[in-house]
Amino acid sequence: MKNSIESMDRLINSFTKLPAVGQKTAERYAYAVINMDENAVKEFASNLVLAKQSIKYCSVCGNWSEEEVCNICKTRNSETICVVKEPKDVVAMEKVRNYNGTYHVLHGVISPLNGKGPDDIKIKELLNRINQGGVQEVIMATNSDVEGEATSMYIARLLKPLGIKVTRLAQGISMGSDIEYADEVTLTKALQDRREI
Repeated sequence: MKNSIESMDRLINSFTKLPAVGQKTAERYAYAVINMDENAVKEFASNLVLAKQSIKYCSVCGNWSEEEVCNICKTRNSETICVVKEPKDVVAMEKVRNYNGTYHVLHGVISPLNGKGPDDIKIKELLNRINQGGVQEVIMATNSDVEGEATSMYIARLLKPLGIKVTRLAQGISMGSDIEYADEVTLTKALQDRREI
């Protein structure tokens, strides 16, 4: 007969909903929370709720923001737009520190096998930004897997007739890997050696 504590089971189950958290890791997290000081647990829970309530998407680029328009869109040079798959890719690209342009977050990639076409990601919003004028270059910084490459090529075909320079991050980021896991040196090199597509 299994000795089970319902509230502990619920806590463990909650942790398993996080990406890459299996049963054993969820149990370790739950035990750590139970062993925390009650005030620390309240602060942890409060931070979770506050983040969920405060963070939204920037109305211009689609990155995470606590304001209607994110600080990057407010302060950066809008002649260059770096297109990424998800907000966490912006975090990775910002580690480069020598990129002074803006971003556009697609919130996905074209993936017919997963039922995602061009209308299911933020391509129209990118085109709207470009049609407002002033954009000189679009850097495609989607992952170098099949879906990321297909999305880059699709967007490049849309932008070429508009006279926009479209570049792709250089190799250095290995095929099939995710931008978020690349180190700063690799991302810097890939950004500097980007190629036109």
